[in-house]
Amino acid sequence: MAPDLSRRTFLATSAGAVLAMTAASRARVFGANETFGVGVIGVGGQGGHHLHRLVRNKGVRVRAVCDIYKPRLESAVKVSGAKGYHDYQDLLARDDIDCVWIATPDHWHAQMAIDAMRAGKDVYCEKPMARYWHEARDFYRVVQQTGRVVQIGSQDTSRDVWREARKHIDAGKLGKLVWSQTSIARNVRDGDWKYGISLKAGKHNLDWKRFLGPAKERPYDPERFFRWRKYWDYSGGISTDLFVHVLHSLCIPLGNEWPVRCVSAGGVFLHKDRETPDTFQALIDYEGGHTVFVAGTQANEQGLPVVIRGHEATMYLSGSDVEIRPERIYAGSRRAETAHAKDVGDSIAAHHQNFFDCVRKRDQRTNCDPLLGYKVDVAVDMAVECWRQNKVFLFDPETEEVTAG
Repeated sequence: MAPDLSRRTFLATSAGAVLAMTAASRARVFGANETFGVGVIGVGGQGGHHLHRLVRNKGVRVRAVCDIYKPRLESAVKVSGAKGYHDYQDLLARDDIDCVWIATPDHWHAQMAIDAMRAGKDVYCEKPMARYWHEARDFYRVVQQTGRVVQIGSQDTSRDVWREARKHIDAGKLGKLVWSQTSIARNVRDGDWKYGISLKAGKHNLDWKRFLGPAKERPYDPERFFRWRKYWDYSGGISTDLFVHVLHSLCIPLGNEWPVRCVSAGGVFLHKDRETPDTFQALIDYEGGHTVFVAGTQANEQGLPVVIRGHEATMYLSGSDVEIRPERIYAGSRRAETAHAKDVGDSIAAHHQNFFDCVRKRDQRTNCDPLLGYKVDVAVDMAVECWRQNKVFLFDPETEEVTAG
């Protein structure tokens, strides 16, 4: 695994503690009609999508945008009317920025989020929370130190169906949970994540060294910059990019426990232009005695239904519906039932609104809070390392350490 981020961010140093306390002291409650000053770091595909939404939000003023690829930065400045920055630290130094959006490649998430929180900013960080599990741990510790509000950008968690499901599980309608399943499946003829490469890109307008950041030093390669999700240095592939979506959501009804054991399988079966598998599965054991099977592929779009199996009944989740079917041996004492959760409509808009509502109230319980993000990152990073090292991986919730079994 990558070197521990804590050695670079100095979490254990007195200087780090002072910065954290300073950031916490700057937290304030916003008035009902007060406008949020926002900075966006990373304005490529996903970041650009967020930016277009933010500039249309009447409660937001986008004051700064940042990117290391000049054409993207220039476009973002035109869209937002905000000041453009090459170095994200310059954006963070502004006192009129309340919230920071981070939509960079995964290997930069934790470092930028930690720097933002220490600068007194609340953070909306695209999923995954970090490239490696120990970076997510460091990220979470700084959340605790600073008291900042953080939303992990897994928008499906803002759908009400997951909390509706949790209510029925808490009421004991399934009995003891046994195992669950979920998946994410795509099929792209020439391969997923094969984004276009601009022929105008080069060292004159793309800061390759800053792109690499904490990752391994490599010679300039536009393929790696524009299609970074295919490479281990910057991404965990299906596991960290796609599994996090479905696991963030599923872990809400399951109770957000710690993963304690993981095995995985899969391979680069079709799309040979990448390091990360195009087909991947993981089995994850949780501390309460329950297993989750999660499957993903980029070569077939037929996925699995979301199912939570208990000893006494089974729950099926589809859209906004929660259906409970009793097991045959409990049919006499249990009844089948269906509940309908509220349809939030645009889940990205709902996720943005949830973040701003929590910032206004200084409520750290966002719909995809950093503890949920941390626990899911442990699971998906263990899955990656299981496959890469051909070993079983274990997590100890007491020591917060991952080991090979």
